[in-house]
Amino acid sequence: MTDALFPDNPTPTPRVVSTSPSGTEICYALGIEPVAVSHACDFPPAVESRPVIDRSRVSGETSAARHTSVTKSRREGGVYELDTSLLESCRPDLILSQSVCGVCAVDEAFVRDTLGETSSEVLGLNARTLDDVFECVMQVGEATGRNKRAKAVVDHCRQRLAEIANPVPESRPRAAVIEWMDPLHVSANWVPDIVAAAGGAYGLAESGERSVSLDWSRLREYDPAVLIVSPCGMDPDETRAHLSELTTRSGWDEFTAVRTDRVHVLDGTILNRWTPRLVELAETVSNLLHPTPS
Repeated sequence: MTDALFPDNPTPTPRVVSTSPSGTEICYALGIEPVAVSHACDFPPAVESRPVIDRSRVSGETSAARHTSVTKSRREGGVYELDTSLLESCRPDLILSQSVCGVCAVDEAFVRDTLGETSSEVLGLNARTLDDVFECVMQVGEATGRNKRAKAVVDHCRQRLAEIANPVPESRPRAAVIEWMDPLHVSANWVPDIVAAAGGAYGLAESGERSVSLDWSRLREYDPAVLIVSPCGMDPDETRAHLSELTTRSGWDEFTAVRTDRVHVLDGTILNRWTPRLVELAETVSNLLHPTPS
């Protein structure tokens, strides 16, 4: 399925530098290979050969330790360092950045503040809803002269979403998606749209809202029938290695999702990006919410 979203043999023109994994994935979906990318860019595999223009100051093994490191880095000058010499040597026509989250990736403001006057176009993408994600694809298509390909990608994604079999409202299971384990946050932005498209009810956040800080007692009161754990930036193996940050909390065994074996781990390096691959996650979430009887 992914092959339909990411064509083979991307070209290096126009010359694009991407400061976020989301922007990088959109470039490849449009058939463009960036001339440089961020340290967090890991898909598609061809991106491993690209020069890296930034470094993160965040460290820590546990969720709480990383949260503390982010707070400290922000206080001491910022979460990222940008290799301005490399960036300038790339001679980009377009610097593709973002204005969604200055923690997840280098943002537009940091790029402009660091570079000052530049002849390169700087495009800051901003997605809050699933429709916004598709609009970002169209924006990059416009900025790179790939309008036709951008429309084809968006049409493909919308068609796949429309093909997900939605049940009647009465059979929509109550779902929660964990974006961070300590301190506890539930996913928002486009995640409520994905859960809705997949046939679930999402009562802890609204579409377009930023991720929501949540007391543990509130999650216990909500008592999800399906609990999805997908921390921002963590792959499934890393998430499973840190699940004790949730499972050792008081009342964990009392959740309906735990008692019915409906706790699932999803790839947080996909779900928290505004990428065409979100449509694949929606299909996966649909299967988790409405499994086929064995």
